[in-house]
Amino acid sequence: MKSSKLIMGCLATLGLTAGIAVAQDDAEREAIAERLKPVGELCLQGEDCGTAMAASSGGGDTSSDGGSVDGEGIYNNVCMACHETGAAGAPVRGDEAGWSERTGKGFETLLSHAVNGFNAMPARGGNPNLSDAEVEAAVAYLVEPVMDVPELGGDTGASGDEEAAASGEEQAAADAEDSSSSEAQAATDGEDAASGEEQAAADGEGAASGDEPAHAGIDGEAIYNSVCMACHETGAAGAPVRGNAEQWSARLEQGIETLYDHSINGFNAMPAKGGNPSLSDDEVKAATDYLVEPVQ
Repeated sequence: MKSSKLIMGCLATLGLTAGIAVAQDDAEREAIAERLKPVGELCLQGEDCGTAMAASSGGGDTSSDGGSVDGEGIYNNVCMACHETGAAGAPVRGDEAGWSERTGKGFETLLSHAVNGFNAMPARGGNPNLSDAEVEAAVAYLVEPVMDVPELGGDTGASGDEEAAASGEEQAAADAEDSSSSEAQAATDGEDAASGEEQAAADGEGAASGDEPAHAGIDGEAIYNSVCMACHETGAAGAPVRGNAEQWSARLEQGIETLYDHSINGFNAMPAKGGNPSLSDDEVKAATDYLVEPVQ
């Protein structure tokens, strides 16, 4: 009789312990999800995008697009990752100084850039499923604080050639700026190469210790999908594409700690922590591990 009571007590204790562990794990996942929540999402080809996606986000204000398309919702899901942080040189929404030259070219030119891509910005913000009307509504919401937005619904294709010609000088200027920055980039690359040997030694010490990193249990794939894939799946702003061994070869030679540092603190066009400052260093490291996994 005493043995039965003892067994029942042990089983009850084990059940309680397991329940606590599951609850703690769920709480950690919810905390990560909450930190990721403000970041814009990338809609991939084949998914239900545009207006339907915007509606699911709860945005119902159509005052900024002049029609039934929710420009604010599309902006929040596709555009804000760059246009709220300034990533890859994107002008920040509401920054009049950053928009002054661009708005002087007119709304049609800005819309053409958004539809067809321009410099580091991919066509349709990297979401090919967006219609012209959806892109137009998102652009209207983006520039509304800094310029008068014309009535929407015009034909962007008819004036596309004129807009492309008008943007020729701007593109030439951008190319000149890229050329002038090459020497500075070469110097930066030299510094990175010089740190390679030190990093290799640090990696060797870490391997010898056999200790599992603190971020080993974090879901790096989920963080990558929410924060990093917009650039590292499309190559936007010169980002190396996940799984492209040729693009990653020189970077991997610098060592994983250097890649961690670039991801956490920012490097060239890549903003610190992918533009999401709410991520912890360990979460960024976990996402970086997932990013480079196919080419290591």
